[in-house]
Amino acid sequence: MAEFHGVFPYLVSPVDADGTVRTKILGKLCDDLIGAGVHGLTPLGSTGEFAYLNAAQRAAVVQTTIEAASGRVPVIAGVASTSTADAVAQARAYQTLGANGILAILEAYFPLADAQVESYFRAIADAVDIPVVIYTNPQFQRSDLTLDVIARLAEHPRIGYIKDASTNTGRLLSIMNRCGDSLRVFSASAHIPAAVMLIGGLGWMAGPACIIPRQSVALYDLCKAGRWDEAMALQRRLWRINEAFARFNLAACIKAGLSIQGYDVGDPIPPQASLTADARKVVEAALRELSR
Repeated sequence: MAEFHGVFPYLVSPVDADGTVRTKILGKLCDDLIGAGVHGLTPLGSTGEFAYLNAAQRAAVVQTTIEAASGRVPVIAGVASTSTADAVAQARAYQTLGANGILAILEAYFPLADAQVESYFRAIADAVDIPVVIYTNPQFQRSDLTLDVIARLAEHPRIGYIKDASTNTGRLLSIMNRCGDSLRVFSASAHIPAAVMLIGGLGWMAGPACIIPRQSVALYDLCKAGRWDEAMALQRRLWRINEAFARFNLAACIKAGLSIQGYDVGDPIPPQASLTADARKVVEAALRELSR
């Protein structure tokens, strides 16, 4: 199984008003992020607005990311659906395109029992020959993964990672204690990444890394070196970004931040809305403070 670690920005999906993916802009963003030292790229995560894209748009985003990465860093493509069959089809298609891993996300309308949640993720892992990262975000998902389900999924030969966005760092420690080395943990930036690294995390997959990639990589490097005082000093500065983004729509925040930095990534996909002028000023102020 491939070894993933470090900072994986959740990429935005730049889409024109007519639905065309802005592949040139996305490719430049990927190239610049790799130049900034990130350890991998994740298209179609939460920041990628996967829930608002059609199949062709999703495939274009994944293909553009893979082509831009050109083997320099791994690409873990997000797969999400309310239907197991559709999720399996996405996973197979993205592997064929050249993805190095799959980020498996469960969408749900009706509530699902643990057995159905487990079967969804198993079906994705059974369908591909590349590593699978299971994703849990109880803030937005109707059906979450319990510790028992997570432990059973960790026994699958291709499920080697979990990205947990619960914001509950104690839950991460419970997962680590329960699963050991069979399931490595990535956090969201909302967990306080330095704390997750301290307890044994591998890194984080997060939208804010799109707009603060160098600072995110610097934080990771400090943690890996065990320079915890310096890491926490940097973490305190970077937390300003999380505090700002907790107030507003995430995709709108990241797209606004990238726009401020010169990337014409467009607006959030309707029915989402762009940031108001006042909200944009909050993002601008946070970025300005971190650039000092």
